[in-house]
Amino acid sequence: MSSSRILAMIKKEFLQTLRDRRTLALILLMPVLQLTIFGYAVSNNISHVPTVVLDWDKTPASRDLVQTLTASDFFSITRYVNNEEEVGAALDGGTAKVALIIPPGYERQLQRGEKVAILMIVDGSDPSTAQTATLTAGALAQTKATGLMVQKLQARGQALNLEPPIELRTRIWYNPNMESTYFFVPGLIGLILQSITIISTAFALVRERERGTIEQLIVTPIKKSELMLGKILPYVLFSFIDVAMVLIIGTYWFQVPIRGSVALLMTLSFLFLLSSLGIGLFISTISHNQLQAMQSAVFFILPSFILSGFYFPRESMPTFLQWIGYAIPLTYFLRILRGLVLKGIGLNYLWRETLVLGLFGVSLLTLSAVNFRKQLGDH
Repeated sequence: MSSSRILAMIKKEFLQTLRDRRTLALILLMPVLQLTIFGYAVSNNISHVPTVVLDWDKTPASRDLVQTLTASDFFSITRYVNNEEEVGAALDGGTAKVALIIPPGYERQLQRGEKVAILMIVDGSDPSTAQTATLTAGALAQTKATGLMVQKLQARGQALNLEPPIELRTRIWYNPNMESTYFFVPGLIGLILQSITIISTAFALVRERERGTIEQLIVTPIKKSELMLGKILPYVLFSFIDVAMVLIIGTYWFQVPIRGSVALLMTLSFLFLLSSLGIGLFISTISHNQLQAMQSAVFFILPSFILSGFYFPRESMPTFLQWIGYAIPLTYFLRILRGLVLKGIGLNYLWRETLVLGLFGVSLLTLSAVNFRKQLGDH
């Protein structure tokens, strides 16, 4: 073994890496960007959970109760609703994770010394958020009840009564047993489909270029558009097979029921796959070798794992990271998956996510196709 030859090889690899600006940028910038993003986003501390309030009482006492909840920074009141139908719409549509319902006569019952029950409905599709919301609300309600009881008894000069005047009743929707499998399996479906589609498509053009077969394809009578479709359509077919497989496994192996329309789920999965195919094809057109393609794919997949809401609640992330998450197709597909699988809702609640996924798919495929055709024209 010759140390001089080893040193020469090391020098060669250093020079090649330094000359390859794309690889060098990925090696040096990826850890910095990922640590910055993940350092802010990866947190088990849940805060600013969107909450709607149905206040039937509309008195100073009821407003004081709402103020007690919002003072903790855990609950964030997004709006006041007027009836129970609006409560259901907010929870179904995902604009709220918690709904607080204050009954009529709340203040009057407190003044009479009667026990009054308030209702909190929690979206159980995310078990960790639901459990934390239930415990936090219970603790805050207990603290408020104790404070009111002490004030009243001190004013009367009576002994302390251990019976609190406020009772919090909690109702969990969509996932009453707060099974974590119900939350993670739909998310895994989206994450697995994205990863497989992007990685497999990212290697499509690079592999042909490295083998030298791209030039052979160009001199054949095949048109550029036909060549591009021929590269994409097999992955569309394989991706649909993947969709069917993961849905079957999720339903029959992990016992996660699909409460919504399976046909609608397959249709919207197609829109998501178009976006993923567009991303993979774009990576393939800007990468010079398979290593660059893999690095670029990982560079996109890891942030989408964190920022899409797959595991960590997006509400607890800084605003600028939430905006980055809006640029990731998986963010919208996860809402569709969990909405259809866990809540059984339809397009009347998911039309925004559907529209955005459609725009993503058309834009990314168009951009990739233009770049693809341009590269073919350079040969």
